[in-house]
Amino acid sequence: MRTTYKVRVFKTEVRQNKHGKVTSYRVRWQTDNLPEWKRSFPNVTQADSFRSSLVTAARNGEAFNLATGEPVAWGRRDKQDMSWYEFACKYVDMKWKPAAGRYREDIARALTATTPALLTTRRGKPDASKLRTAMQRWGYNTKNRDNAPADVARALAWLADSTLPVSALADQETARAALDAAISRLDGSAAAATTARKHRMILANALDYAVDLKLLDSNPIRALKWKPPRITGEVERRRVVNHAQARALLAAVGRQPRSGKRLVAFFAVMYYAGLRPEEAVNLRRDHIVLPDLVTNPETGEEEEPADGWGEIIIYKAAPFVGRDWTDDGELREERALKHRADDETRPVPCPPELVKILRSHLEEFTAGADGRVFYGVRGGDLPNITYRRSWRAARLDALTAEQAASPLAERPYDLRHACVSTWLNGGVAPAQVAEWAGHSVEVLHRVYAKCIDGEDVTARQRISDALRRS
Repeated sequence: MRTTYKVRVFKTEVRQNKHGKVTSYRVRWQTDNLPEWKRSFPNVTQADSFRSSLVTAARNGEAFNLATGEPVAWGRRDKQDMSWYEFACKYVDMKWKPAAGRYREDIARALTATTPALLTTRRGKPDASKLRTAMQRWGYNTKNRDNAPADVARALAWLADSTLPVSALADQETARAALDAAISRLDGSAAAATTARKHRMILANALDYAVDLKLLDSNPIRALKWKPPRITGEVERRRVVNHAQARALLAAVGRQPRSGKRLVAFFAVMYYAGLRPEEAVNLRRDHIVLPDLVTNPETGEEEEPADGWGEIIIYKAAPFVGRDWTDDGELREERALKHRADDETRPVPCPPELVKILRSHLEEFTAGADGRVFYGVRGGDLPNITYRRSWRAARLDALTAEQAASPLAERPYDLRHACVSTWLNGGVAPAQVAEWAGHSVEVLHRVYAKCIDGEDVTARQRISDALRRS
């Protein structure tokens, strides 16, 4: 190998087209009076980072390889380096098997958002929208990658040749650019607080893996100063319906054509028993325990007991994920209950009002596949679009125009919030409410702090009493 210590690094060139628009930034340097070496970058940060690396190596007296124009040490480093795209795919594959479907998709979204900041060139770049789709649905998807259509495969091949090496992230400016891309929208504005936190966490976890693979000495993302956007997590009180509004909404659901009658009980288990939508869709007939009917001595007919409570035992949840992210290609993925071990269940009381609704539903609609209580008109899984469409129509029917334009019961999930609020305002001990709702007491107080009636009145009375005693 022929080397030299004679190196000149020139000022970065700004490349422009005939209209004066900047197209790239080119770094130029010379080794031992030979023809100049040139390297182009799509943005000035990447160019400055590369140029600074050359200058640092030259100042440190490192030998440069005359065959490549780069420091000899870089050649040794490259033997254990890999491109960002190759690494990102390797990270996805490592996380795929143990990860839930939704988390698989979250990883793909975060890596897709990050990658544009780590491109080395724009020459031959596919359409931005098509490239994002290629990354998110195919490249950063272990199940789909090898089956990508020809046009997608070409886009991913371009990406594989056009991303910086992972080692480039050791530079603080490059790492900052990657983080900024991860936590921003396509237009450059800040992403939603929950998205920003999630994407930053995923990027940091990915680079922990890069450290494990010895591609980086330390994780640059964790070293960057970053102020997480504030997330209250509190339920907005304006979303919570009262009992009269809830009953009106359930009645309006029943009036909807086709699926309306079969969805009344679906929404009722959220309002009366606090089930999450993904728990309700997975409910089976043998998960419901209803009280025995009693015989009316005057008529001889069987009736609901006056104060007959039942119970719902929740075993699993089946969140909507999408076929791209489940192992079996189903739309939903059955998972353990939130915040629970795989074999743990959660019993929930079933008040008399819900008992009547469920008994009527079970009499009219026989159990679906696998004993499902709620299923689509054609017998399969209950589609998200079906119950969301029905809910939107019911809100317009049951609420005033002003209420319908507000956040009041905007989502079916808000029925669960109304249920938990009812339990708390009814004086049920927080520990018991937390058990039924599947929360910790700490989370319960934080999330529902604004939905507990009367606490401010009680607090004011206590202050007045204390002032009178002083």
